[in-house]
Parts: sequence; C-alpha cells; structure tokens
Amino acid sequence: MKLLTEKLVQHLLSKNEEPCISLYMPTHRSHPENQQDPIRYKNLLKEIENSLLQRYSNDETNEFLAPLEELIDDPKIWNMTLEGLAVFSSDSVMEVVKLQVPVEPLAIVADSFHTKPLRKYLQSVDRFHVLGLSLHDISLYEGNRHYLTEIDLMEGVPKTIEEALGYELTDKHTTVASYGGTSGESSVMRHGHGGKKEEMDVDAERFFREIGKSVQEHYSKPSGLPLILAALPEHHNLFQKLSENPLLVSNGIKVNPKSVPEERLVELAWEVMEPEYLRTLDVLIEQFEQARADGKGSDYYK
Repeated sequence: MKLLTEKLVQHLLSKNEEPCISLYMPTHRSHPENQQDPIRYKNLLKEIENSLLQRYSNDETNEFLAPLEELIDDPKIWNMTLEGLAVFSSDSVMEVVKLQVPVEPLAIVADSFHTKPLRKYLQSVDRFHVLGLSLHDISLYEGNRHYLTEIDLMEGVPKTIEEALGYELTDKHTTVASYGGTSGESSVMRHGHGGKKEEMDVDAERFFREIGKSVQEHYSKPSGLPLILAALPEHHNLFQKLSENPLLVSNGIKVNPKSVPEERLVELAWEVMEPEYLRTLDVLIEQFEQARADGKGSDYYK
C-alpha cells in the first residue's frame, strides 16, 4: 500500500510501457456494504480482461492479470477499505492506493497510466495529517473534513519511545500514566524511583525531537500536508519548540486522540484545520485574480 504523493504520480506518469492497467473503484468502510467491494473489483477485472484480449493472446492476458487477481483474496485490501481504491499494474509497476474520497469506477488499458483522479485528489486543499503524541508512543492519521484514517507507519519511523531512543532511554523504570478527557483537561501521575523526573523530562525531549524529525522527513516533506498535533495540553509547548517542521500548524488538538471517538477526533481536527483551509483558499483566489489581471488567467472553462 503506497502513500499518495506527487512523487508517486510522477513515477506513474514516467512509465510508457504496454500495457499499463489503471483501475479505480469506490469502496466502503463498513459492513455489509464493503462485502460487495471484491465483487465489484472482479467485475472491473473482467472489463480489463476483455480489453487485453483485443490485443493480446490468452496466455499473455492471463500473465498481465495475475498480479491483479492476487488482490482478490488479500485481507489487507478488503478488510480496511476507505472511500476509494486505485490499482496500477504493468511489467515494472504494481501500486495499490487507498483514497479518502469516492471515485468513479474505471478500468483502462493503455500505453500509460490514467492518473487524472489522483491528481484531482492531490489538488484538494482540505487534506491534512494529525500526529497523536504521548510520552510513550505515537499515531499518525491522514484526513479531510469528513474522515480520519490511521496510517500504518513505514519502516524507519519509531512508534514508541523505546524504538526512538533505544539504549539512550535514561530511565526504564519510571511509568507515566496520563489521563485526558474530551475537554482536554488532564492530570499526570508519575510512579517510579524518586528523583527521576529530570531523566524523564530528558527522555521526553529526545523522543519529541526524534518524532518531529521522522514525521517531517517521511510524511510532511513528501506530501506537503499540514500537520496538526493531538496531545495532552502539557506536551504542546515542548513539541512546538523542538519541531522544525514548517508544515506544523500552530494550533493543535489538546487531547489524547486515543481518549475520544473517531467522529469526535474528526470534528476537533477540522476545528483546527478550517481556518488554515480558508486562508489557503484566500491565497489561491488572490493568486488567480492577479494572474487574470496580468492576462495569464481566465475563469472561462471549455
């Protein structure tokens, strides 16, 4: 499963080899609607097969279809569906992309990949990342005004303080239990061998710095998406101070994301993101108006 970025789209566009197979379909998050998704996928494969048979032999067609047919019984595809699915296959490419917006069903065989729906999706300015952060571990989400989806962190991105600091973890005997309600209020209880608070603070600073660098390098830079911090109130100032990520939004969600339902987390994220979204729209409108005044833009669309 690939993270959708402009780099991935450019990679697909660089391929000019026959046949390039592009498949798009809407999918469903919940039961029982999502049980029909594999059936719809097989119907689209049938369309692809018919297109291939117009130009290739049965054996060649079966060879081209083989990697696509392997996905039919893949639980990673169908047990965790979002709103849309895109699949791209050729001799040198096999990419599967889950989308947070529904797409029209398409099954295209050509000498290049059909990427217009992906490019349209990437141009949406209401997308963002949410970083869930505690003193022990992290979670990362991609979302828009309607949905949040937790991302499976790629290799090289530490998920816990132990993974991030390893042998540099100064105090392995202090336990921190944080309690946060939906209002963002919280208390922190520390249990351990007295006098360890300073070591724990050092660990927190190292952990937050490492997470900030890793998320910036592996997610913010490739995607260009704004990053919203979701953490207990006492963690925001430290993370904001340590982070060098220009995409980190100054306001954040002052609650542990694991303590609220997903629907509420979506609402809290959009409350933070909406002003940023409106500012971005204002900038785009201003740029368009300037381009039109300079004779370089038009609102006439054929």
